[in-house]
Amino acid sequence: MKVRDLMSQNVKWVKPNQSLEEVAQILASSDIGSVPVCQGQQVIGMITDRDILIRAIAQGKDPKTTKANEVMTQEVRSVSPDTDIHQASDLMAENQIRRLPVVENNQLVGYLAIGDIAVQSIHVNEAGEALSGISEGVQH
Repeated sequence: MKVRDLMSQNVKWVKPNQSLEEVAQILASSDIGSVPVCQGQQVIGMITDRDILIRAIAQGKDPKTTKANEVMTQEVRSVSPDTDIHQASDLMAENQIRRLPVVENNQLVGYLAIGDIAVQSIHVNEAGEALSGISEGVQH
């Protein structure tokens, strides 16, 4: 099974110049903890609720004026739609991440969450192993 078989194509993303307040509102309204930061359709970073808290709020930065690109993680792990689902699961576990952008021809085309893998009963073990690897890993 390939990533394209399980990925979500309805992907929320933010622009690098959006305020952290706007990013937080998108995260809250979508009930997600991370979102890609895109310039056009190209992923240039990821921002999480934790990034906002640790890299901005805890540092006294104003969420109304601080921009996504100021606190985002620039090193983004991603997969292609043709990546084997087992490889994607391993990548999630190894890098302690719960959501992967799906990129094709340098453009964001989808998102794969650990929950997408868990929904497929044939991949319950892989999802469990990935989640276990994520949960047991070193905290950043």
